[in-house]
Amino acid sequence: TPTILFIYLFFKQLDRIIIHQQVELLEAILGTETSSKYEIKNHLGQRVYFAVEENDCFDRNLCSPLRSFTIRITDTTGREVITVNRPLRCNSCWFPCFLQELEVQSPPGTIAGYVVQNWDPFLPKFTIQNESKEDVLKIIGPYATCGCFEDVDFEVKALNEMSTIGKISKYWSGFVNNVFTNTANFGIQVPVDLDVRIKAVMIGACFLIDLMFFENTLDGL
Repeated sequence: TPTILFIYLFFKQLDRIIIHQQVELLEAILGTETSSKYEIKNHLGQRVYFAVEENDCFDRNLCSPLRSFTIRITDTTGREVITVNRPLRCNSCWFPCFLQELEVQSPPGTIAGYVVQNWDPFLPKFTIQNESKEDVLKIIGPYATCGCFEDVDFEVKALNEMSTIGKISKYWSGFVNNVFTNTANFGIQVPVDLDVRIKAVMIGACFLIDLMFFENTLDGL
């Protein structure tokens, strides 16, 4: 179908994805949670996708950053190309049986893969799985994710956790840029020959990392 072809062509040649979160002035000043909105760009800074979080006001303000959500990613014509579903789960290492899990569909209705949080008492750890729930990659974050005046890198590793093949980076760009403008938040770097479906799952992983570790921070300030 045209949707599948568009997704394949976009991700096939891509080894870097830039994600801008659109920060609303009302949320920044009053601390009121609003639906997250993102621009997804290629390495040239050209916007290719737009993402909008769907849930209700109760979930956003009471359960944030644990809230369940559906993020719908559309292309420049408004056609939905990726769907990210996150159920309400626990965000504590003391509840290892109910940790985070996120499902990515690409195109909508077709499972591309999953992001599963792994239990660890010290480090943020996740496993990227394919559509059959087979482990493909690991994501390992730093001991501290506050990122005071510096970028925060979550390394993408092989399953043996020995070799690093990419990273998801939270960029620090300063208080003024980060709060009062649409600021560059994340960069995803992966091998260009990585399965296109797993590249789509990496976008879902980026959204999950954002909500789990950076939802209520201002880049360490």
